[in-house]
Amino acid sequence: MTDPASVRFGAHPPIAPARAGAWQRESATSESPLVKWLLIGTAIAFMALLLVLPLWAVFAEAFRRGIGAYIDALSIADARSAIQLTLLVAAISVPLNLVFGVAAAWAIAKYEFKGKAFLTTLIDLPFSISPVISGLVYVLLFGAGSALGPFLKANGIEVLFAVPGIVLATIFVTFPFVARELIPLMQAQGTGDEEAALSLGASGWQTFWRVTLPNIKWGLLYGVLLCNARAMGEFGAVAVVSGKIRGQTTTMPLQVEMFYNEYNALAAFALASLLALLALVTLVVKSLLEWRYGDELAATRRGH
Repeated sequence: MTDPASVRFGAHPPIAPARAGAWQRESATSESPLVKWLLIGTAIAFMALLLVLPLWAVFAEAFRRGIGAYIDALSIADARSAIQLTLLVAAISVPLNLVFGVAAAWAIAKYEFKGKAFLTTLIDLPFSISPVISGLVYVLLFGAGSALGPFLKANGIEVLFAVPGIVLATIFVTFPFVARELIPLMQAQGTGDEEAALSLGASGWQTFWRVTLPNIKWGLLYGVLLCNARAMGEFGAVAVVSGKIRGQTTTMPLQVEMFYNEYNALAAFALASLLALLALVTLVVKSLLEWRYGDELAATRRGH
């Protein structure tokens, strides 16, 4: 029944929810078919030119002489060493960034404290500066002319031009990925579930393992996958601190450059294709998880 007051004052009746939704759908798709297909074609052409064609060229060159030559190229001692070092650095840096990312997201999303905005800015710092600069920072901190350099050398501790320096540089350029994936998710969820668990007698660790972690598990996994992809593909920061010692401190990206500069195109493209394949596998796994558990993640966000 229409409200007499609304009739008396000339107010319009509210739009029915179904009609409002239909109007929104119509306005969202009001572009002409020509404009729609022009936008789609532009996006596809852009991706084909800048993503698909370069990847196709890398794999085509890698397998141009056959699978046997491809395997032989990856069996070179320098290539094997680069693969092992890349996997080792990722295996160290990604778990450390996981711990840091969860701790930072927990602090920023669940608590109010002085310096919170500054901490958030620091987390974004690796996104705003060149990786080469971050590598130079570690040279200034641990180099021979630094305050720590003579002490480290006297005690037989090698940071620069060794695995520890590569790990530190990789951690620096990759630590925002996990935290940046979790912070908006945890802020959207709020603190209601944790407060309810604590009021029922759960300890802090029990609250984390049984309440917080299940709510953020998929966002955490997305962040870890992206962090791993960047850790394996990092070039600039690692190039500065590694010294590019053949067979010792060259990761896969650095070894690709060395092979190419030595006109060993087959080995360069073979190693590059393996690195690209690892990145593609990471993205495929991420996409599969989003497809499989996207509804659950969206429901979790809506529920909070």
